[in-house]
Amino acid sequence: MASTSVYQINKGVNTSIEFKGLKAQYIWYMGGAAIVLFAIYTLLYVCGIRSYICVGIVICLGIPMIMGIYHLSSAYGEHGVTKMLARRGVPRHVKSNSRRIFKTSTNNGKVIR
Repeated sequence: MASTSVYQINKGVNTSIEFKGLKAQYIWYMGGAAIVLFAIYTLLYVCGIRSYICVGIVICLGIPMIMGIYHLSSAYGEHGVTKMLARRGVPRHVKSNSRRIFKTSTNNGKVIR
């Protein structure tokens, strides 16, 4: 049976962007890493180091950086690093030096101190 619909269905409306396995914010992390590596290369080249050595240093720094970003993307997913950083901010224990807040009594919904 032929479809009579004129409109095409876009099935990727609310999905996050993905580029070569990198999801969401990790694409920005990869762009930042590329800019940092380019800055390192230019700084080394301006300092008078030969270009072959500069390329070797940038490659030796870039490979672990890229592998780390891909690891974060695959391990934590789209919002995982943000959740991990937020979880670090939550205290494990709450200390109270006084029991006063637990000793309040109520009378018809009103707190009596």
